[in-house]
Amino acid sequence: MRTVAVIRTDLSNEMELSGTLGYGTPLSVQGAASGRVTWLPAPGAKVDRNEQLYRIDDRPVRVFYGSTPMFRRLDTRGLVGRDIKVIADNLRALGYNVGSQPGVGSTVRKAATPVPGPAAPNASAAPEAKTSGAPDGRTDEADAPTPTASTREETKVKEGDGVLTADLMDAVRRWQTATGAAATGVLDVSDIVVTQGAVRVSSVKTQLGADAATGELMTLTATTKSVTVPVDAPDIASVKQGAKVTIKLPDASEVPGEVSVISTVVQTEEGAPEGAAGPAKVTVTVSLARTSAGKVADIDSAAVQVRFTGQTKKGVLAVPVGTLLALSEGGYAVQVENGPLRPVELGMFAKGMVEITGPHVEEGTRVVTAS
Repeated sequence: MRTVAVIRTDLSNEMELSGTLGYGTPLSVQGAASGRVTWLPAPGAKVDRNEQLYRIDDRPVRVFYGSTPMFRRLDTRGLVGRDIKVIADNLRALGYNVGSQPGVGSTVRKAATPVPGPAAPNASAAPEAKTSGAPDGRTDEADAPTPTASTREETKVKEGDGVLTADLMDAVRRWQTATGAAATGVLDVSDIVVTQGAVRVSSVKTQLGADAATGELMTLTATTKSVTVPVDAPDIASVKQGAKVTIKLPDASEVPGEVSVISTVVQTEEGAPEGAAGPAKVTVTVSLARTSAGKVADIDSAAVQVRFTGQTKKGVLAVPVGTLLALSEGGYAVQVENGPLRPVELGMFAKGMVEITGPHVEEGTRVVTAS
């Protein structure tokens, strides 16, 4: 049983840590269809919603924004899922009327057979006003073929789902016409690449004429630069969303930044010896102030130092974080060596230490630690 003494010390949650300035973690784009690569973007190119990312057999593959990638062929009215909501949201953002969508809790019947849908006569390249569609809570069966069985597959719409309605398929046809594609109303997995937003082509991994169905085609990143900083898990409590930081660039100049994302995933440090867990890290993303853009314009990637400002407390009682025990009734305690649990109130966290206060806990008291 390991023990440590409660100490009286000064705590400061100001930290200066190493980080990486760049465009964030690259996203790999894999080929999703057979055919030959006939067009590729240049590294560094920015690609927005609805713009082509690459071409297969001279057919453009376009970017839509969302969090659910295409994973199936969308060819049957009544299909339900988050991938369909991505399509509806993007077409709506592009100005196409997708009709009304069945509401959460609605029951939707899937059509008996796939309905590829011929090109609509006189389809306009511009978005059209369209008001028809199943209202919330009603089963969507508009224009569906006569079922060949007494029952058909039914799905209940959940939060975040979209429904492939007749109106949405019509909107797909109009979008296909506007982009020069065959107006079928059907979308394949290889028609769309879904990203979180506008992307930057970080690197191209293939070449013209290559088989698109094999291997990695390219990597994508965010379009704006940021700094990623691995922070020791015990210190992450002192890092707050929106906190102001100072970034020291390779030329020793400093620019302001702000904590924009604190990961919820704890990872072991890369490069730890085999079989060793290594120190646990949490990735913090720091966004640069707009005034910093000019100073980092010519830097694609660089090692930087990030200073997290904070407060200082002098002469407080403190113990390592590993001494804390969570109580079933709530709160925390420390266990006195060969003695009982002592409830404590927590204060500042800094560099693996935590400020504590509580009855029967004083400087020099030895408590059990797990680290």
